[in-house]
Amino acid sequence: MRLGTVRRNGTTQAFRQENGATTFLPAKDVGELLLREDWRTLAGEAGQEPAAADLDTPILRPGKILCAGLNYYAHAEEVGQDVPKHPTIFTKMHNALVGPSDDVQMPEASRKIDWEAELTIVIGKTIRKVDEAAAKDAILGYTVMNDVSVRDWQGRTSEWFQGKNWDRMTPVGPVVVTADEIDPEDGLAVECELDGVVKQSGTTSDLIFSCAKLVSYISEFMTLEPGDIIATGTPAGVGLARKPREWIPVGAELVTRIEGIGELRNKCVAEPAAG
Repeated sequence: MRLGTVRRNGTTQAFRQENGATTFLPAKDVGELLLREDWRTLAGEAGQEPAAADLDTPILRPGKILCAGLNYYAHAEEVGQDVPKHPTIFTKMHNALVGPSDDVQMPEASRKIDWEAELTIVIGKTIRKVDEAAAKDAILGYTVMNDVSVRDWQGRTSEWFQGKNWDRMTPVGPVVVTADEIDPEDGLAVECELDGVVKQSGTTSDLIFSCAKLVSYISEFMTLEPGDIIATGTPAGVGLARKPREWIPVGAELVTRIEGIGELRNKCVAEPAAG
């Protein structure tokens, strides 16, 4: 099953795709839909599959946007870091999110902007202090994120927050694919292209902390709720680790895809002038 959010009739609307059929549902987005216990069988309006250009990020305002850093063995190696003993977790805010075909806004304050393709977990149940088996059961499904990062601001302090939360820089989507259809433990291909050139080509089999491990770990200190999302880290190939370093130029097209889910295709444009 696939769940998504489409811009339609002057607003947004959740939809469900199953067995080749698309049903538009009485919810503004997937986040609102998941608050209903009957979302899997909820009646709606049958229609055509939405065009890619009409899709919004599936969950417009996640209650929590959590992200894991340094969670691929090859990525830890390329940036010269030891394999972490515990997950590195940071947060994003909803102001950073854009849809799968929206423009990514490039800030005037920096040109050291990097790409980071990431498999992203969507939580489907309220949990706290659960083991890995229960954590896996709480995963509704998966979507795609590019954790576009402002590297010079990220490196200003030991906290990464200010490099990760620039307005309208983090594309997410195109849909959520439920966990009964795909399993990252099977090794899903994760790719990122910049202007048609492959920059990252990894697989989720290289994850240091599995999706279930991440969810279990976070649930030890925080209640997780339906619609929360957790980005699981990026594979090797980031611009920061290249010699010489490479950055996203204004005007570039950024493509992020994950096997079994789909792709994000975003133009990187200069942010609007202030005021």
